[in-house]
Amino acid sequence: MSIKLYGYWRSSAAYRVRIALNLKGLAYENVPVSLMPGVSEHRQEKFRARNPQMLVPFLEDGDVAIGQSMAILEYLDEAYPDTPLLPATEPLRSKVRAFCNMIACDIHPLQNLRVLQYVKSEYDADPKLWAAHWMREGFTTMETIASDGPYVLGDTVTLADALLVPQVYNMRRIEMPSVDFPKLIAAVDNCNKLEAFVNAAPETQPDAV
Repeated sequence: MSIKLYGYWRSSAAYRVRIALNLKGLAYENVPVSLMPGVSEHRQEKFRARNPQMLVPFLEDGDVAIGQSMAILEYLDEAYPDTPLLPATEPLRSKVRAFCNMIACDIHPLQNLRVLQYVKSEYDADPKLWAAHWMREGFTTMETIASDGPYVLGDTVTLADALLVPQVYNMRRIEMPSVDFPKLIAAVDNCNKLEAFVNAAPETQPDAV
Protein backbone atom coordinates (compact mmCIF):
# COMPACT_ATOMS: atom_id res chain seq x y z
CA MET A 1 0.00 0.00 0.00
CA SER A 2 1.80 3.14 -1.15
CA ILE A 3 -0.80 5.84 -0.46
CA LYS A 4 -0.88 7.43 2.99
CA LEU A 5 -3.51 9.97 3.99
CA TYR A 6 -2.77 12.04 7.07
CA GLY A 7 -6.02 13.40 8.43
CA TYR A 8 -8.36 13.97 11.33
CA TRP A 9 -11.65 12.12 11.59
CA ARG A 10 -13.81 15.26 11.70
CA SER A 11 -11.83 17.37 9.23
CA SER A 12 -14.17 18.02 6.32
CA ALA A 13 -11.18 18.54 4.01
CA ALA A 14 -9.81 15.10 4.93
CA TYR A 15 -13.35 13.70 4.63
CA ARG A 16 -13.61 14.82 1.00
CA VAL A 17 -10.30 13.15 0.16
CA ARG A 18 -11.40 9.89 1.82
CA ILE A 19 -14.52 9.96 -0.34
CA ALA A 20 -12.47 10.40 -3.51
CA LEU A 21 -10.06 7.60 -2.59
CA ASN A 22 -12.98 5.28 -1.90
CA LEU A 23 -14.80 6.20 -5.09
CA LYS A 24 -11.66 5.39 -7.05
CA GLY A 25 -11.23 2.10 -5.20
CA LEU A 26 -7.74 3.05 -4.03
CA ALA A 27 -6.29 1.30 -1.00
CA TYR A 28 -4.64 3.72 1.42
CA GLU A 29 -3.28 3.93 4.93
CA ASN A 30 -5.26 6.30 7.12
CA VAL A 31 -2.80 8.05 9.45
CA PRO A 32 -4.63 9.98 12.22
CA VAL A 33 -3.31 13.42 13.18
CA SER A 34 -5.17 14.80 16.18
CA LEU A 35 -6.32 18.41 15.97
CA MET A 36 -7.78 18.28 19.48
CA PRO A 37 -6.85 21.28 21.66
CA GLY A 38 -4.21 20.21 24.12
CA VAL A 39 -2.98 17.50 21.75
CA SER A 40 -2.48 19.38 18.47
CA GLU A 41 -0.35 16.75 16.75
CA HIS A 42 -0.47 18.84 13.59
CA ARG A 43 1.69 21.45 15.32
CA GLN A 44 4.28 19.03 16.64
CA GLU A 45 7.67 18.74 14.99
CA LYS A 46 7.05 15.25 13.61
CA PHE A 47 4.14 16.42 11.44
CA ARG A 48 5.53 19.90 10.82
CA ALA A 49 8.58 18.34 9.19
CA ARG A 50 6.23 16.56 6.81
CA ASN A 51 3.91 19.50 6.14
CA PRO A 52 5.20 22.94 7.15
CA GLN A 53 1.68 24.36 6.79
CA MET A 54 0.64 22.13 9.72
CA LEU A 55 -2.74 21.31 8.20
CA VAL A 56 -4.59 18.16 7.23
CA PRO A 57 -5.15 16.45 4.91
CA PHE A 58 -1.71 15.57 3.64
CA LEU A 59 -1.18 12.83 1.08
CA GLU A 60 1.87 10.75 0.27
CA ASP A 61 1.96 8.56 -2.81
CA GLY A 62 5.43 7.40 -3.76
CA ASP A 63 7.45 10.51 -4.60
CA VAL A 64 4.37 12.74 -4.36
CA ALA A 65 3.77 14.49 -1.03
CA ILE A 66 1.15 17.24 -1.07
CA GLY A 67 -1.23 19.15 1.15
CA GLN A 68 -4.35 21.16 0.28
CA SER A 69 -7.38 19.00 -0.42
CA MET A 70 -8.18 20.44 -3.86
CA ALA A 71 -4.62 19.82 -5.05
CA ILE A 72 -4.84 16.29 -3.68
CA LEU A 73 -8.18 15.65 -5.40
CA GLU A 74 -6.97 16.88 -8.77
CA TYR A 75 -3.77 14.86 -8.40
CA LEU A 76 -5.77 11.70 -7.69
CA ASP A 77 -8.00 12.31 -10.71
CA GLU A 78 -4.98 12.75 -12.97
CA ALA A 79 -2.86 9.94 -11.52
CA TYR A 80 -5.70 7.41 -11.29
CA PRO A 81 -8.01 8.20 -14.22
CA ASP A 82 -9.90 4.91 -14.41
CA THR A 83 -12.75 6.30 -12.29
CA PRO A 84 -12.84 10.00 -13.18
CA LEU A 85 -14.44 12.42 -10.75
CA LEU A 86 -14.26 15.39 -13.09
CA PRO A 87 -16.54 15.23 -16.15
CA ALA A 88 -14.73 14.64 -19.43
CA THR A 89 -16.42 17.46 -21.34
CA GLU A 90 -17.31 21.10 -21.00
CA PRO A 91 -19.21 22.98 -19.76
CA LEU A 92 -19.95 20.47 -16.98
CA ARG A 93 -16.25 20.01 -16.15
CA SER A 94 -15.82 23.69 -15.34
CA LYS A 95 -19.16 23.80 -13.54
CA VAL A 96 -18.02 21.03 -11.20
CA ARG A 97 -14.76 22.88 -10.53
CA ALA A 98 -16.62 26.11 -9.79
CA PHE A 99 -19.02 24.34 -7.42
CA CYS A 100 -16.09 22.76 -5.59
CA ASN A 101 -14.40 26.13 -5.19
CA MET A 102 -17.53 27.68 -3.71
CA ILE A 103 -17.04 25.26 -0.85
CA ALA A 104 -13.25 24.99 -0.71
CA CYS A 105 -12.53 28.71 -1.16
CA ASP A 106 -15.60 30.59 0.07
CA ILE A 107 -17.43 28.54 2.72
CA HIS A 108 -15.01 26.12 4.33
CA PRO A 109 -12.16 28.51 5.22
CA LEU A 110 -14.53 30.70 7.22
CA GLN A 111 -15.76 27.83 9.39
CA ASN A 112 -12.46 26.01 9.78
CA LEU A 113 -11.68 25.01 13.37
CA ARG A 114 -8.84 27.50 13.80
CA VAL A 115 -11.05 30.34 12.50
CA LEU A 116 -13.92 29.43 14.83
CA GLN A 117 -11.54 29.28 17.79
CA TYR A 118 -10.18 32.72 16.88
CA VAL A 119 -13.66 34.23 16.48
CA LYS A 120 -14.58 32.92 19.93
CA SER A 121 -11.38 33.85 21.76
CA GLU A 122 -10.73 37.27 20.21
CA TYR A 123 -14.26 38.60 19.66
CA ASP A 124 -16.35 36.50 22.05
CA ALA A 125 -18.67 35.72 19.13
CA ASP A 126 -20.77 32.58 18.81
CA PRO A 127 -18.84 30.29 16.42
CA LYS A 128 -22.03 28.48 15.37
CA LEU A 129 -23.75 31.71 14.33
CA TRP A 130 -20.65 32.80 12.43
CA ALA A 131 -20.37 29.47 10.62
CA ALA A 132 -24.10 29.31 9.86
CA HIS A 133 -24.09 32.78 8.31
CA TRP A 134 -21.40 31.94 5.77
CA MET A 135 -22.78 28.48 5.09
CA ARG A 136 -26.23 29.89 4.41
CA GLU A 137 -24.85 32.41 1.94
CA GLY A 138 -22.95 29.75 0.04
CA PHE A 139 -25.67 27.12 0.16
CA THR A 140 -28.23 29.58 -1.19
CA THR A 141 -26.16 30.05 -4.33
CA MET A 142 -25.32 26.36 -4.66
CA GLU A 143 -28.99 25.40 -4.46
CA THR A 144 -29.70 27.49 -7.55
CA ILE A 145 -26.85 25.75 -9.41
CA ALA A 146 -27.69 22.19 -8.35
CA SER A 147 -29.43 19.85 -10.76
CA ASP A 148 -32.53 17.82 -10.03
CA GLY A 149 -30.34 14.85 -9.27
CA PRO A 150 -29.83 12.21 -8.33
CA TYR A 151 -26.47 13.83 -7.57
CA VAL A 152 -25.64 17.46 -7.16
CA LEU A 153 -24.72 18.14 -10.79
CA GLY A 154 -26.48 15.36 -12.64
CA ASP A 155 -26.64 11.60 -13.01
CA THR A 156 -23.06 10.84 -11.98
CA VAL A 157 -21.10 11.34 -8.77
CA THR A 158 -18.40 13.98 -9.21
CA LEU A 159 -15.96 15.91 -7.07
CA ALA A 160 -18.81 18.30 -6.37
CA ASP A 161 -20.54 15.59 -4.35
CA ALA A 162 -17.28 14.72 -2.58
CA LEU A 163 -17.11 18.30 -1.31
CA LEU A 164 -20.81 18.80 -0.68
CA VAL A 165 -21.33 15.80 1.61
CA PRO A 166 -18.74 16.90 4.23
CA GLN A 167 -20.06 20.45 4.11
CA VAL A 168 -23.61 19.28 4.83
CA TYR A 169 -22.19 17.14 7.63
CA ASN A 170 -20.81 20.38 9.13
CA MET A 171 -24.14 22.10 8.60
CA ARG A 172 -25.94 19.38 10.52
CA ARG A 173 -23.35 19.48 13.31
CA ILE A 174 -24.21 23.10 14.05
CA GLU A 175 -27.95 22.36 13.65
CA MET A 176 -28.41 24.80 10.80
CA PRO A 177 -31.84 24.36 9.14
CA SER A 178 -31.69 22.76 5.72
CA VAL A 179 -35.28 23.28 4.56
CA ASP A 180 -34.24 25.89 1.97
CA PHE A 181 -31.85 23.52 0.21
CA PRO A 182 -33.91 20.54 -0.98
CA LYS A 183 -31.81 19.72 -4.06
CA LEU A 184 -28.55 19.78 -2.11
CA ILE A 185 -29.94 17.62 0.68
CA ALA A 186 -31.43 15.14 -1.79
CA ALA A 187 -28.04 14.75 -3.48
CA VAL A 188 -26.32 14.22 -0.14
CA ASP A 189 -28.88 11.64 0.94
CA ASN A 190 -28.34 9.74 -2.32
CA CYS A 191 -24.55 9.88 -1.90
CA ASN A 192 -24.78 8.59 1.64
CA LYS A 193 -26.37 5.39 0.35
CA LEU A 194 -23.13 4.57 -1.48
CA GLU A 195 -20.45 2.48 0.21
CA ALA A 196 -17.68 4.92 -0.71
CA PHE A 197 -19.39 7.68 1.24
CA VAL A 198 -20.46 5.46 4.14
CA ASN A 199 -16.89 4.25 4.68
CA ALA A 200 -15.53 7.80 4.54
CA ALA A 201 -17.89 9.15 7.21
CA PRO A 202 -16.21 10.68 10.25
CA GLU A 203 -17.73 8.30 12.78
CA THR A 204 -16.29 5.27 10.95
CA GLN A 205 -12.68 6.48 11.19
CA PRO A 206 -10.21 4.81 13.56
CA ASP A 207 -9.52 8.03 15.48
CA ALA A 208 -13.20 9.01 15.94
CA VAL A 209 -13.98 10.06 19.50
